[in-house]
Amino acid sequence: MAERFREVNGDHPMTAADDAYVTAQFVPLDTLCAALGRDPDEVRSLMLAGLLPLPGYLRSDGAEMVPRDLFALADAAGGADRLRAWFTGHWEDADRGEAEWAAYLSGRYVCLHAVTPATVRRKDELTAEITARLAAAGDDPSPEWRAALHARVDELDALEPAFTAYDRLRFGGPVSRDTCVDTPRALFPRASR
Repeated sequence: MAERFREVNGDHPMTAADDAYVTAQFVPLDTLCAALGRDPDEVRSLMLAGLLPLPGYLRSDGAEMVPRDLFALADAAGGADRLRAWFTGHWEDADRGEAEWAAYLSGRYVCLHAVTPATVRRKDELTAEITARLAAAGDDPSPEWRAALHARVDELDALEPAFTAYDRLRFGGPVSRDTCVDTPRALFPRASR
């Protein structure tokens, strides 16, 4: 599992701060499986077979860290063997559905508190809208423009966790929270009331 994880995410060190963040946001695979009466080795086999997503993180002690709702989508689909069709069926464009499925399996959807097809689509819509608005901002945007920007930024903020320095390494630079939440708020503060 560690080898496959590093194949997908690269081999970046986890700092003590990264470990603390991950421990607060995720749960070790073995712990989750014990709580739910699942065999962790069977779950690892499903991950390596491309039927469930890889862990979101490998903590520096080697713990495979997964979301607490790891099995929610497979359960909604009627089992891991049905998950791919169920998941990709949420996109009208089959190629886009397959691309999102590949991203889901990578375990790299650590950018959402809850990973569902609906939240994946909404995050994509919001980041595109925020990016477009920032590109068209002009020198002195109106209060209405700022209010519309902040409404989208706030919605994205509610979908996303804080991220960690490790994420910026594995994703090769700023994450969506940097570019579409923190930057817009810094560049265009809310109008004082």
